[in-house]
Amino acid sequence: MMERARRALENAREHGADALIVQSAPNRRYLTGFTGSEGTIVITSEGVHLLVDFRYVEQAKLQAPGAHVQMYRREELWAKVAEALAAAGARRPGFEAEHVSWARWRKMVESLPEGVEAVPVTGAVERVRAVKDAGELELIRRAMRITDEALAAVLPEVRPGVRERELALRLEWEMKRRGAEGTAFDFIVASGPRSAMPHGVAGDRALERGDFVTFDIGARYQGYCADMTRTVILGEADERQRAIYDLVLRAQEAALAAVRAGVRASEVDAAARRVIADAGYGEAFGHGLGHGVGLDVHEAPSLNARSEDVLEEGMVVTIEPGVYLEGWGGVRIEDSVVVTAAGYELLTFTAKDLMIL
Repeated sequence: MMERARRALENAREHGADALIVQSAPNRRYLTGFTGSEGTIVITSEGVHLLVDFRYVEQAKLQAPGAHVQMYRREELWAKVAEALAAAGARRPGFEAEHVSWARWRKMVESLPEGVEAVPVTGAVERVRAVKDAGELELIRRAMRITDEALAAVLPEVRPGVRERELALRLEWEMKRRGAEGTAFDFIVASGPRSAMPHGVAGDRALERGDFVTFDIGARYQGYCADMTRTVILGEADERQRAIYDLVLRAQEAALAAVRAGVRASEVDAAARRVIADAGYGEAFGHGLGHGVGLDVHEAPSLNARSEDVLEEGMVVTIEPGVYLEGWGGVRIEDSVVVTAAGYELLTFTAKDLMIL
């Protein structure tokens, strides 16, 4: 854990900071193992300080043995932060610019001693998190297995008259009974014309014969997320449905073939986008190809046309092209993979051949 903190501090120094204040929950957990709902980490050249209130002192000592745990009363927080900074001679602490609200930033800058300047820092911890170690990969694999198994258990229940929300609840239950601590996000179960909504969170619509049904689901296991999408057809498929499904599958296969360490994320996005654009549906694929997965279901790197990220061995990313036609329906197929030197390791194993239920 302390090696992670050291690397995060190195990244913060690129922004001109000489220490790093961390308050976002996923980053706290990643750096120290502490899972409480509130706490502040101060990383300096002298070590890692974990500041918590009375509720979490014992928990913090158990979960973060490598950190110096200190209790604070609410009005004392920034005084304790200042003490940690002063002990290391730090005068330019970095703060997580993408996670700190204006109100919290104002409180921080007003509370720090004169001569101490808070420096906005972006991505200092997230860049470290992007490449997973062996322990993280095993937790993600377990989350993915739970997700696959839950979908297999629920697919036989997909029939006319069942409501999207009912299927989402059943999927959550199946995941929890297999050891998931919860869901990685609000499930998308979108049927019929609603499948044209890329983020069509499960609603009250009852499934009908001939519907596309898109399941975008993922379990959370010991903090780590899974993410997978499958689109099925209920009853029977017409020629257009088969053609669109085949197009999206070919686009996904083209993108997967481009995945390997050293490749620009934008190039992987382009591999899928070319297939869809060449078929005349470029405007119907309006989102990025994918994203990183870990403690957050959406994290670095980003796989889209504008991304400057380069894939590295050990990153876990989604590959999820789609075609969405308003008023008719849509198809998305998503797998999560580990980037390797030669290609990728597939983490999601539910079949991708068109399933007609």
